[in-house]
Amino acid sequence: MNMKRQYQWGITLIELLVTLVIVGILASIALPSYREYVARGHRADAKAVLMEDVQFMERNFTLSNKYHQDSAGNAISLPITQSPKAGTAIYTISATILSATQFELSATPVVGGAMDGDGCGAFTYNQQGIKGVTGGLSVDECWSH
Repeated sequence: MNMKRQYQWGITLIELLVTLVIVGILASIALPSYREYVARGHRADAKAVLMEDVQFMERNFTLSNKYHQDSAGNAISLPITQSPKAGTAIYTISATILSATQFELSATPVVGGAMDGDGCGAFTYNQQGIKGVTGGLSVDECWSH
């Protein structure tokens, strides 16, 4: 009896399982990295919008010598109140006017949004240029990335 091996072109269940395990391992490594990359992008956008509003406040102060009113005596409001500027808000931008010569701006994550529960929390910036965060991470960790 002449026994010849016949090769079949297909995959076995074991080969399929090994492939799925490899894909699962790669996904478990890549997904957290991708999420952190997206979070850094959201943070960077919020900080950029916050700084645009800071520049607005400083331009107003240059013209009127006060943060809470323009040169005509009208109350001012921030030109940008969310991040990103268009689309669904991920951060809300607000101003707290402490006096005619003091303010604090904050970028707060929207409740239930993509950055809700982020380690940086809300970003803050005041007229002295002091940066802050309300989350558990340090100011350097959040503002330097």
